[in-house]
Amino acid sequence: MINKYLKFSTCLFFIVIGICIGLIFSANANRTNTSLPINELRNFTEIFGKIKNDYVEDVTDKKLISEAIKGMLSGLDPHSAYLDEDAFKDLQVGTQGEFGGLGIEVGMEDGFVKVVSPIEDTPAWRAGLKSGDLIIKIDDTNVKGLTLGDAVKKMRGKPKTKILLTVVRQGESEPLVFTIIRDIIQIQSVKSEVLEDSVAYVRITQFQEKTGLKLAEALKKRFSEIDNNVDGIILDLRNDPGGLLNSAVAVTSAFIPENTLVVYTEGRVRNSSMKLFSRPEHYLRSGSKNYLADLPEKTKTVPMVVLINNGSASASEIVAGALQDHSRAVIMGTQSFGKGSVQTILPLNNGTAIKLTTARYFTPKGRSIQAKGITPDIVVSQAIIKEDEESKFQVSEKDLSRALDTDNQASTNELLDEDSTNDADNESIQPNSIVNPNDYQLNQAINLIKALNITNKM
Repeated sequence: MINKYLKFSTCLFFIVIGICIGLIFSANANRTNTSLPINELRNFTEIFGKIKNDYVEDVTDKKLISEAIKGMLSGLDPHSAYLDEDAFKDLQVGTQGEFGGLGIEVGMEDGFVKVVSPIEDTPAWRAGLKSGDLIIKIDDTNVKGLTLGDAVKKMRGKPKTKILLTVVRQGESEPLVFTIIRDIIQIQSVKSEVLEDSVAYVRITQFQEKTGLKLAEALKKRFSEIDNNVDGIILDLRNDPGGLLNSAVAVTSAFIPENTLVVYTEGRVRNSSMKLFSRPEHYLRSGSKNYLADLPEKTKTVPMVVLINNGSASASEIVAGALQDHSRAVIMGTQSFGKGSVQTILPLNNGTAIKLTTARYFTPKGRSIQAKGITPDIVVSQAIIKEDEESKFQVSEKDLSRALDTDNQASTNELLDEDSTNDADNESIQPNSIVNPNDYQLNQAINLIKALNITNKM
């Protein structure tokens, strides 16, 4: 039996060695002097063999390897992850603006599922889930002990079916139980309206594949409604968890001159370091029409205010940081989330993928916002929440386990991870309107636009 086990372990060891050699040579084609961690690999195969032989139940090789990969990635930082076939498909569909589920961005913390951000106008948002909520039970299943992937699968289901989520929330003495009806989640990433005094208001809820196009359409529509007599623009990025990097470049490009630096990235791999400018080739897919070409000229000159809060993350911070660095807009609100990394989606041959943090990004003036966030030019908190109470409930990138430190490195690639919090109030929105008339931050932004116009006329 011992000899059989040793033969099995030895065989497995060399198989793993072979796999690792392939991976290392593939990932490090441009590097030299890469050595294999022989002792660590030997330890891995020994543990693998002991589990196969001694665990109380049979475990498939596929499950063991899959869980090992998950652990390897989740141990790096809060945003790197292994995507099984279902998760990879959901990610692909989600960036296109439609997917099934409850409508929440989630992560894992202390063995529980943490609500990072409820997506606006989704079942979870309407039910009242909030950023920072810890989901401890899904229907009758305790979350403790489940992987994030397993928990997400349990929350998915056919549209119009019911799910019960038991939630622990700061400030509540007892767990809260939410009854939510699943639905097809269709995200309208851009919403717009003309406010008083000819102010064009645009809210971006998520940076998706067509967000740049939808923004251009919204701006043209609102400018046309008032014969181009727009006195100012308010871009609302509050509680926007991020999304696609090229969409962030497109949104920024709508408001700044062409060939202006938007963001640059730095990483260990050569192609992870790049500079992205407000040029069509940096935000358009090959062969696509430049939807920003015929924007009204005033979009780049009228007074502009960008609203951010602790829920503004990743792509939102790229836009706010670029507009701030180029003095194109006044940034108003509260400190942003502080996610300064970009994740690369690396498809694997078996239909799965890994989401890997490959670099950090910098604003045009070289600021890294990793674990820091964007500091508003004018700090304005929501008047409904006391300053000291608000700070207790805010969760930022630096609070996440295994968060990258603040050293001066940046990020590259296509997908910015969507992690943020949500401190906005969802109530009192009027019919046929996307704004809350009691929104203190928005009202202050309108007042600032008025003041800037008065100053410009003096």
